[in-house]
Amino acid sequence: MRSDRRGPAVPLEHDEQVGFINWFRSEYPAVLIFAIPNGERRAISVAKRLKAEGVVRGIPDLFVPEWNLWIEMKRVKGGRLSPEQKEIICYLDQCHTVIVGLGARDASRQVVNFLAEKCK
Repeated sequence: MRSDRRGPAVPLEHDEQVGFINWFRSEYPAVLIFAIPNGERRAISVAKRLKAEGVVRGIPDLFVPEWNLWIEMKRVKGGRLSPEQKEIICYLDQCHTVIVGLGARDASRQVVNFLAEKCK
């Protein structure tokens, strides 16, 4: 958690994603969800190697193959999509569903709504 000088501490994106993963795996234990570790700061040599292997900037944080669902996690306060993320989300939205969760609670709510719509 990082403290904002003007108010209470705001959970980091990492903390929000961990909370969401814990919720998801308890609610849907038989459904595979996995992370795409794309956003960490890395040494330039590592970044070049990963790019050569096919890593693409802006890919959402999580994927649920069974539901064709991508999930991008952001902090409740202060989280913003990068230009690369906006571009990738626009591309993926053509044939997938992409959720941008502003915190674990919002992402969970959107997954529940997604499933309710899907099962109509």
